Amino acid sequence: MRPGKYVCGGRIVLNRRGVCAAVLVCWALSTTVFAGDWMGFRGPGGQGKAEAKGLPSTWDSKKNVVWKTNLPGPGTSSPVILGNKVFVTCYSGYGETIENPGELEGLKRHLVCVDRTSGTVLWDKTFKAKMPESKYSGGKNNTWHGYASSTPVTDGERLYVFFGISGVYAFDLDGNVLWQADLGSETHGWGCGTSPVLFKDLVIVNASVESKSMVALNKKTGKEVWTVTGVSKCWSSPMLVDVDGKQELVLNLPGSGKVKESKLTGFDPATGKVLWSCAGPPDGYLCPSAVSHDGVVYAIGARKNTAIAVRAGGRGDVDESHVLWSVREGSNVTSPVYLDGYLYFMHEKGSALCLDAKTGEVVYKEKLEPSSGLIYSSMLAADGKLYAPSQHNGTYVVAAKPEFELLAVNTFQDDDSRVNASVSVSNNQLLMRTDKAIYCIGQ
Repeated sequence: MRPGKYVCGGRIVLNRRGVCAAVLVCWALSTTVFAGDWMGFRGPGGQGKAEAKGLPSTWDSKKNVVWKTNLPGPGTSSPVILGNKVFVTCYSGYGETIENPGELEGLKRHLVCVDRTSGTVLWDKTFKAKMPESKYSGGKNNTWHGYASSTPVTDGERLYVFFGISGVYAFDLDGNVLWQADLGSETHGWGCGTSPVLFKDLVIVNASVESKSMVALNKKTGKEVWTVTGVSKCWSSPMLVDVDGKQELVLNLPGSGKVKESKLTGFDPATGKVLWSCAGPPDGYLCPSAVSHDGVVYAIGARKNTAIAVRAGGRGDVDESHVLWSVREGSNVTSPVYLDGYLYFMHEKGSALCLDAKTGEVVYKEKLEPSSGLIYSSMLAADGKLYAPSQHNGTYVVAAKPEFELLAVNTFQDDDSRVNASVSVSNNQLLMRTDKAIYCIGQ
């Protein structure tokens, strides 16, 4: 197959090596996936919800904490669970505190594996960061995000981790490096925070910061299969949506400084070819990742706060044919969750929102009290509850229903460190991490 080029709203989409469709069709996952597994960012399908029962509404440093394990450094990636192993990334040696940031050359990244049952650290792999990394400002920017924000993803056989300009790593489940691939050398003061997604034999990464591109790599070799260029100032993670027995890859693309060019775009995940696009949340940068239900994609974002719903499966410009609604409510950072006909999310400045998923009508919009401060982690829906950690003021637990009810605000009295990571679920227990530790919460 010869390499192909496609045009995406003036951008070039380049298929450098081509994809053998027969090989992709024959792909099958050979490793058993268990109910306790949470294999990537926001769990199954990246949807931020779980089928779990008996999850606690309340906890503190002692109550409902099954185990706690101190981590070798801070990080804002979420825990990934496979069988009896929990994987999480951290960083150390630089930018750990405002008071004593250290020297940039000392920055290291960690991949930590913890025993799921006991919390015992099984191994800690350390990697010196490629230079020059983005500098720690001591103010907003990297102070709010850090250097380990990308959540790993696993296919049950290998673990794939994105470390920004240090590249994508593939590990076996014992932490041995199988391959490494560079995706660019650019940095940004806000850091790198997109998480990989898997499709058949591909690991797909939004490398907007590093190379203004989205790249698909062969899972076994790390070789580049296709690249979409022109992906600028986009901190959204790609999302797969099921439609008509197939899957499409959706990315919330900003407008490169021109708000009218912002596009919610659907791609063929096998080739990177653009399938459809429509006007997205208008801004020059975007952070939230999209979610979907029954072939409808829901996306929020931007400083002007916009939420949209679009039916996937279209071709070309679908503004007139497939957009179901668009409203002026949203969040600049956090991603939404769809549940039972409603779209829930937290505004990063501390408001809880619920929209009717069919119409976009605002069902409720409530300011959180006590004040949450900033919320950068994306919501989890499980066991009739919505879990939303704030950075410093605890985890807000809200009833998962179209009437606002705050059930609890939970803090760890001996751990007031930053929380940007989303909560994971495994075997009817919660797994959450702070900059200091990882916690198993439940019975």
